[in-house]
Amino acid sequence: MDFIDFTILAIKIMVVMGALLNAVPILVWVERRGSAFIQDRLGPNRVGPMGLLQPVADVIKFIFKEDPIPCHVHRFLFPIAPLFSLIPASIIFAAIPFGDTLEIWGRTITLQIADIHIGILYVLAVGSLGIYGVLIAGWSSNNKYSILGALRSSSQMISYEIALGASLIGPLLVYGTFSLNEIVHLQAQSWGIFLQPLAFLIFFVSGFAESNRLPFDLPEGEAELVAGFHTEYGSMKFALFFMAEYIHIVTIAALNTTLFWGGWQLIPGMVSLANVLGISTYPHSVGLALLKVAAFTLKTTFFTLIFIWVRWTLPRFRYDQLMMLGWKILIPAAFINIGATAVLLYIGWL
Repeated sequence: MDFIDFTILAIKIMVVMGALLNAVPILVWVERRGSAFIQDRLGPNRVGPMGLLQPVADVIKFIFKEDPIPCHVHRFLFPIAPLFSLIPASIIFAAIPFGDTLEIWGRTITLQIADIHIGILYVLAVGSLGIYGVLIAGWSSNNKYSILGALRSSSQMISYEIALGASLIGPLLVYGTFSLNEIVHLQAQSWGIFLQPLAFLIFFVSGFAESNRLPFDLPEGEAELVAGFHTEYGSMKFALFFMAEYIHIVTIAALNTTLFWGGWQLIPGMVSLANVLGISTYPHSVGLALLKVAAFTLKTTFFTLIFIWVRWTLPRFRYDQLMMLGWKILIPAAFINIGATAVLLYIGWL
């Protein structure tokens, strides 16, 4: 890797991380205003126009707030637990293509931090590491509510990781590749949602459980566990857990977009339309490249807003309902989808 390639890679990392970190306060404001709209109230409306500066005020409060460490916690593991949640949620995005290619000064730049040939395996492996932050936080807090939240989260993660991973086998059979970039290119003919609707539904529901969002937020369960695994946390340590949750939401939404909704593809059937019009499917121009990035961003934003909408619409499940949905409905449905996909591929219908 020469200096220019290294510089391009560094710029892509800064752009992606900057977008993720800036998405957190924006989503906080959208969630607070959105929940207020759903519940027929105003929400934050004092700090800045329409309360837009409220997230900035929250950040300032978190930074300058006193951050005592309780005397009964594990002195080493307690402070670093939030990082074990934040880092995996952040680095998953390295494998997600947020655009096609961009040609500048004779160089073709892939709008993806790392085009990993086993991209889906990388996403599943790194995504599953986030549970260690929750487990470490719950155990090191030496608090009954925290450890109960951590235990709930671990059993929830095991249950829904199986469903989420199994739901991706169907698309892998159809696409024949683990590379997320190749999967997006293959969807130029037909988006994944038309080929694997059941897989999308299973992945979508499992994504809520993976990110500990309502109606699957049993590890936090304020009515039962005070605040669950982060009961003892405050100041910036709590803020890091907060950031990890919202970054995880954006990542799940981006994966939904990439695997089932064409990624940066503008419309379904781009190849067929291009053949009819007699034009190139992937012309290299800055304007079209930015348009594809905008398409990916809009799709990801749409699924992120669904996460917020569902949180303030559906009630929290009981824990037995949570386990029943995972083990008795989603996992069997995922294996049925695998069998059906294999049969349809064998007879040539897919």
